[in-house]
Amino acid sequence: MLYEFDGNSPIVGVGTYVSETATVIGDVRIGNDCYIGHGAILRGDYGKIEMGDGTAVEEGVIVHAPPKESCVIGSRVTIGHGAIIHAKAIGDSVTVGMGAVLSIRSEAGSGSIVAEGAIVKRGQKVPGSVVAAGNPAKKVRKVSVEEREYGEWVTGIYIELARKYLKQGMKRIEGP
Repeated sequence: MLYEFDGNSPIVGVGTYVSETATVIGDVRIGNDCYIGHGAILRGDYGKIEMGDGTAVEEGVIVHAPPKESCVIGSRVTIGHGAIIHAKAIGDSVTVGMGAVLSIRSEAGSGSIVAEGAIVKRGQKVPGSVVAAGNPAKKVRKVSVEEREYGEWVTGIYIELARKYLKQGMKRIEGP
C-alpha cells in the first residue's frame, strides 16, 4: 500500500483513507480527509505528488509527475474512476470525469470540470470554472450552479466514505 522509494516516504493526512489495494510510492503528500480508492496508483518515484484536503481519488486512477517536477492537486477535488493524471496542477474544487486524461504538464483551473473521457493534452491549460470536453479538451461552457452544487455533494460523499472505511474497515470473505 505505502512504499518508501529513493529516500522518500508517503505522508498521509489525518482522517484520510488509503485502500489496501492502492499503491502509493515515494514522494507523495496526501492531505486530511481524503479518499484514495481501490486500485489507485500514486507514483511519487521520480516526481512529487501533493494533494490538498478533502480530495477523492477514485478506483483505478493513476497519478504521476514528470522527473524532478510536481503534480499539485488542490483541495476538494474529485478524480473519477480510471482517470490518468500526469498534470502539473489541478486547482481546488475540480471534477475530473471517469476515464479522462490530463497529460504531462497540463493544468485544470479551480472549479473546472474535465468531462468523462476528455483528453487534456500536454501543456494544455483548462481555465477555471469551465466545462472542458473532447479530444483535445475544449471549453464547452461555464460550470453551472447545479454542477457546482453536485460537485460539492460528491465531495461530501467521499469524505464520509473515507470516515466509514477508517471506522469499520472491510471484512475479507473467503470464496466458495
